[in-house]
Amino acid sequence: MKWKLICMDVDGTLLNDEKQVPAEAAESLRTASAAGLQVALVSGRMLAALEPIERELGIPCIKACSAGTYIVRDGVCLSSVYLPVRALREMTALGRELGIPLWIYREKEWYVTAVDEYVEREAEIIRREPVCRDGDELADQWEKAKTGPNKLLFGARPEIIREISSRLKDGRWPDMEAARSADIYLEIFPRGMDKGRALEIICEKLGIDPGQTLAFGDQELDLPMIRAAGAGIAMGNAIDRLREEADYVTASNNEGGISQALRHFLPELKLPPA
Repeated sequence: MKWKLICMDVDGTLLNDEKQVPAEAAESLRTASAAGLQVALVSGRMLAALEPIERELGIPCIKACSAGTYIVRDGVCLSSVYLPVRALREMTALGRELGIPLWIYREKEWYVTAVDEYVEREAEIIRREPVCRDGDELADQWEKAKTGPNKLLFGARPEIIREISSRLKDGRWPDMEAARSADIYLEIFPRGMDKGRALEIICEKLGIDPGQTLAFGDQELDLPMIRAAGAGIAMGNAIDRLREEADYVTASNNEGGISQALRHFLPELKLPPA
């Protein structure tokens, strides 16, 4: 079989709009796993928000969390990449200027500088409450420990997210980059570390050629992964740019897109039609 690894974005891709794994998608991935393919959940979500999805699928999954900056397999960390403390200080100041909380991720932990409707919404979705901390205090603590956050995130109205995204591209922050995972979320991660690099790290650890990888996505954050894979698959609900760059466009996350694409690329598994 040509394909060895399936890299799967979660929100807007594996999950439908009700934040559920469609039964058909779950069954298709179980069949692929039983045939020997590895499955990786490559998401902006933290580890605790991916573990229930892995349990629901009922198969062992590699979990590339926080936009791929923290990768775990069988409870063992394969890779963890950190932003410099300076980035945390500067984004804390930016959030304070704009009057919005900064979300701070480090390995298994989720911190926020304040709670607003976007934080409350995320806590309800992933069924986990964040810890409220001052960003500068965390920066002081991590500076002493010579470490930093894996990822930072702003959740806000689309026009504010667009403004922040534009500001972060002006060259003043050479050690970090940002991409939207939805029109209300901007994820900030170490430069050079994105979902595409996460795919490459997973392949290195498993001894798999990236050309043997299928990757599914729907948002700007998924673009590097789509480009790095042997076949990049855009969901029918994906943003235009991802659809244009993908090798294959499948149905939406609400219309059996995962199963449709797996039937196309893995005909030998004889997956049942929708």
